[in-house]
Amino acid sequence: MNPILPEALLQSLEGIRGFQREAFEKIHASGEQLTSVRVNPFKWPGDPAGTGLPIAEKIPWNSRGYYLSQRPSFTLDPLFHAGCYYVQEASSTFLEQALKQTLDLTAPLRVLDLCAAPGGKSTLIQSLLSRESLLVSNEVIRTRVHVLLENMIKWGTANCFVSNNDPEQLGKLTNYFDAIIVDAPCSGSGLFRRDPEAILEWKPELVKLCSQRQQRILADVWPALKRGGILIYSTCSYSKEENEDILDWMMSEFNAENLRLEIGNVWSIVETVSRQQQGFGYRFYPDQVKGEGLYMTCLRKPDGDLFNYPKSKKNINKLSRNEETIIQPYLADSYPLAYLNMGDRIHALPPGQLHDLLFLQQSLYLKKVGLALGKLAGTELIPDHELAMDPLLNRDRLSFEVDREMAVRYLRKEDIRPETTNRGWALVTYQQKALGWIKILPNRVNNYYPKEWRILQRNQG
Repeated sequence: MNPILPEALLQSLEGIRGFQREAFEKIHASGEQLTSVRVNPFKWPGDPAGTGLPIAEKIPWNSRGYYLSQRPSFTLDPLFHAGCYYVQEASSTFLEQALKQTLDLTAPLRVLDLCAAPGGKSTLIQSLLSRESLLVSNEVIRTRVHVLLENMIKWGTANCFVSNNDPEQLGKLTNYFDAIIVDAPCSGSGLFRRDPEAILEWKPELVKLCSQRQQRILADVWPALKRGGILIYSTCSYSKEENEDILDWMMSEFNAENLRLEIGNVWSIVETVSRQQQGFGYRFYPDQVKGEGLYMTCLRKPDGDLFNYPKSKKNINKLSRNEETIIQPYLADSYPLAYLNMGDRIHALPPGQLHDLLFLQQSLYLKKVGLALGKLAGTELIPDHELAMDPLLNRDRLSFEVDREMAVRYLRKEDIRPETTNRGWALVTYQQKALGWIKILPNRVNNYYPKEWRILQRNQG
């Protein structure tokens, strides 16, 4: 039985546009659960039905989002590990509309996803940005960075940096970003239907604490937004103190300009207006939309300066021409890349982002820079798993197609025995989608799937 919704929450929502208490309580008591995915346009551009997922219907506000008729075992689906889709709550995919309606996504942009783990928003953003754009996907909490890294690598992101920094540190990148997405830590009432246990932790004092934290985060990061830049703020809370009141505070404190979005007449998303500044925000109620609770609003920065790269004393450690000759056969000739040595690995990124790297590495703790290609050992490249996951990989190289059973064996990091006389590095593929590397030797096959990512689940149960 689901816990009863807190009466203090219900009373606090009375009078907020769109709130219908009886329907709201009924949908939470129903136990209904929704499952939705967003398909990777780089890895599965065609019909999503080909993934084998039980597609039920389209998410109306997202171009690649779909509801499923039931929840399959994602853990045992090789296409999930290949980064062909991401399991994402439907309401949160509305971020696509906010980005498309406030930014020119064909232009080269610098975008910060401030609170990025586990990676749903960042993979969505990455799917929409131009190749020349840079996404800085940041996670404040160190223990959550590893799951963000895994999901960004699986998605395939050559023009992405992953960082682990506080908002205050990012705020020192004055006037740098064209857009900042802040999906702020909140009291979590919007997820009560999905996580009934969270109901027991909710209390009015938590709402107040989260509101103060949200103001602090926004104040810290606001200087990093350039003049005319866009900030998209969202929470999974229903509380006015974390939503409309924060919008009023931003418009008053920073003279931020609120941007109104167009929402489909049949989407049942509720447009609200804040009390003091009359700013527009967008609420998702689970009794009215097929999704969980969400609030989102968009702001433009009217002041500040444009960004100019400062001079850097550091130099990029580029590869020699001979080293580039070893690297290039692994990459498709889709667009130019710059190669550089970082630590013991070779990385590739769009040439225009070398200035960004020099600038950002002076201030940020970077966990991922562009695309990690691997290590050079003499005249051989020891390929990185990240290279296998990226659409930039040259797929004409040696690969080994496996069935579902052998794919799962590979993903468990167990032995597999390809029937081939070839030797050397080979890509393991399932339905022509890359899973990772093996090295075929005369008397054995080494499985190079990352140990920390291996499947531990043994069956469908």
